[in-house]
This record gives sequence, C-alpha cells and structure tokens, in this order.
Amino acid sequence: MNPSNRFAWAALLMLATLICATGTAGAAEPLSERNRQVIERAFADWTSGKGSFFEDVISPDVVWTIQGSGPAAGVYRGRQEFLHRAVRPFAQRLATPIVPRVQAIWAQGNQVVVRWNGTATARDGAPYRNEYVWIFDMHDDRAVRVEAFLDLAPYQDVIDRIPLAAEQDSRRAG
Repeated sequence: MNPSNRFAWAALLMLATLICATGTAGAAEPLSERNRQVIERAFADWTSGKGSFFEDVISPDVVWTIQGSGPAAGVYRGRQEFLHRAVRPFAQRLATPIVPRVQAIWAQGNQVVVRWNGTATARDGAPYRNEYVWIFDMHDDRAVRVEAFLDLAPYQDVIDRIPLAAEQDSRRAG
C-alpha cells in the first residue's frame, strides 16, 4: 500500500477509535445500535450470498464518494449511477463475487464505519484482494451518503487487464 493510502487508513482507524471511545448517550444509543445492526446484517447477508447489499441498504438517491485518485475515484450521485459506472464494470470482470470479511464495525448516531477485506477471483483466474473502509450516513435504515476508501490500484488492475465480454467479442470479430 502506498504511503498516502496508509495515511488515509490511519486517519480512518483513528476516527473509528474516537467514535468508539466517545460512546453515545441517551437517545443516540438505540439509533447507533440500530444503524450498526442494519449494516452488520447486510454484510452478513452479502457474505452468505443472500440479498443484494446495494439494493438492500443503499438509498436510491445516495451520494457515494470513492476517495483517492484514478478513474474510479469521484462522486457518484444515485445508486444507479454508482452501480452502472463503478460496480458493474468491475463485477463483470470477476469469475466469483467479492466475498467480504468484516474486521470491525463502529457506529455513533447516524454514522457507521465498517472496515472490511474483500476477496474474489478475476475472470483470468488471478485473485483479487482489497481492504476497504466505508463510512455510511444512515437515514431510516438506508445509507444516504457513503465515503469509500480502498486501494484503487488492484481495482483498476482488474478493469485494465480484463476486457468485458462485449469487448472480447468485438476483438475476435475484428
């Protein structure tokens, strides 16, 4: 992982530690716990191949920000835009779905921070592994804002290395 990514990870872990250390009081406790459970359940379902994480948890009007630099980094407005521009082009290059393994979940009020590892196999047989930190802003059991941190190099490597099926077909025909 490059030094700037290490800095981002360290900052996020410090944020998560601060959230846990400060705790919550009164009415915020049930809200924090409910939001934590929503995200924990969604990740458990994703891990076991149930449901659809993005449909089950993410608001249709989400603002999803991928931090970092590179073609995938940026702000996606709406679940469909995020799925169309970031998730599907990547998932179509995988032979297996990403399987998440949650390292930790922290919650305070409407914010939930999840640190997780994802593994999959690309269509060319090579393994894909990455570490993620996602910060969710929750409203009525839906994520309305998400800030995502990951190492974009392995993600972009899969995008660059493996053509989509339609691209392969046109190369064969040409």
